[in-house]
Amino acid sequence: MPIDPKFVGRTYGPYSYRVGLEKIREFAVATSTLPLPYELARQSPELLRAVYHDEAAGKASRHGSVIAPPTFCVNFAIAPFLRAVLDPELSVNVAMLLHGEQEFEFHRPVRPDDVITTTGKIEQIYEKASKDFLIVATESKNQKGEPVVRAVWTAVVRQ
Repeated sequence: MPIDPKFVGRTYGPYSYRVGLEKIREFAVATSTLPLPYELARQSPELLRAVYHDEAAGKASRHGSVIAPPTFCVNFAIAPFLRAVLDPELSVNVAMLLHGEQEFEFHRPVRPDDVITTTGKIEQIYEKASKDFLIVATESKNQKGEPVVRAVWTAVVRQ
């Protein structure tokens, strides 16, 4: 059954996420091209992008601290999108759901100890080529209320 477009404008959140230094480090290692276990990578920060891992390098950088890699934002920014596709009122057939696309607009770096609050809104629901498209936009702000990232998530649901 198609997703009813009456849900356009529905909001989700706020969702809160506290950023940890070790989580940033683990993410940097996990998404690097290095085949190193985390503990070895920690002892060899020269093999990773230092600003994502090494506190001294982060402090010396233009950012003044360790920062998270850009794709780290998926950890917190995806929450409203997940709530939308799992919203029982929308009746999304999750077994038929495909990842369509995602896009990010970055405003400022994510740092250890940031508390990120994310909200989201269904921007579009439409049918095309016997598929439903669900587009959710999310806005994430830090503890100062400053924008961190805006994301747009597209789900394609085969009928």
